[in-house]
Amino acid sequence: MTRPRILILGSSGQLGVELGRSIPVESDVVALSRRDVDLTDEVQLRESIRHSQPEIVINAAAYTAVDRAESEPELARAVNTEAPRVIAEECLSLNAWLLHFSTDYVFNGTGNTPWKEDDATGPLNVYGQSKLDGERAVASIGCNYLIFRTSWVYAAHGNNFLRTMLRVGRQRPQLTIVDDQFGAPTTAAELAHGVWRVVDELQKRTENQPEPGIYHMTCSEATSWFGFAKAIFACVADRMQVPEVIAIPSEKYPTPAARPRNSILNCDKLERTMGVRLAHWQDALSEVIRELGENLP
Repeated sequence: MTRPRILILGSSGQLGVELGRSIPVESDVVALSRRDVDLTDEVQLRESIRHSQPEIVINAAAYTAVDRAESEPELARAVNTEAPRVIAEECLSLNAWLLHFSTDYVFNGTGNTPWKEDDATGPLNVYGQSKLDGERAVASIGCNYLIFRTSWVYAAHGNNFLRTMLRVGRQRPQLTIVDDQFGAPTTAAELAHGVWRVVDELQKRTENQPEPGIYHMTCSEATSWFGFAKAIFACVADRMQVPEVIAIPSEKYPTPAARPRNSILNCDKLERTMGVRLAHWQDALSEVIRELGENLP
């Protein structure tokens, strides 16, 4: 089987790094970071894609500073909405597949039922709206695309909840964490493995390609931020003095950007359509803790 030429955008981010670490053997991959291409520069972005001549583009780049987006809406929109539109246009001209990532924050968080791909959206913040607009921009172009909504992404590297907890947990004897926002903590490594399995499916299905559209991809099961924090410290209790973790409601921890209470995504469509299901979030967490070893933040 001939491997397709693949372009990864955002190779220095959490997901981009893990995609690079798990590239299948004998793959033809070009990986570009923000130093290589500025996603807010349309001309440069188009030239980079055309120069690479990919058959598949994996867009792992995004503006993810949820709170800062409230004061930087133009930048959030440039990266999360306008850049995906440009990428989709180039994919259409090259007859390439676009694998693009979106977020649980496109939903308003009501109820307690896991969100399905065709449920009504209703972002509560600028970041979520910019990502939803990016989904719509990609879909409007007419290229072959797969949009993967995911949630609560973290890794052993980068800036994320796990590393923040380990750092502040060393500094403070007591932490207060919200216990009324629920979602699936998802490791960048699990996402990367899922993406490469999808790429493999695209290669196998020369005559029966999946329908372009939106798919949910998170680790299995869910918890609250409080539950996630408790699980993190349980994993490292033999390596550090863990703080007391106290549950609080969201009202006790105000942030510039409103967060949805229910961020749980139903991932059945991904498993049913492509046979891909990510690991349980606690198993994935254990893998990241093993990777950190004694090198805790």
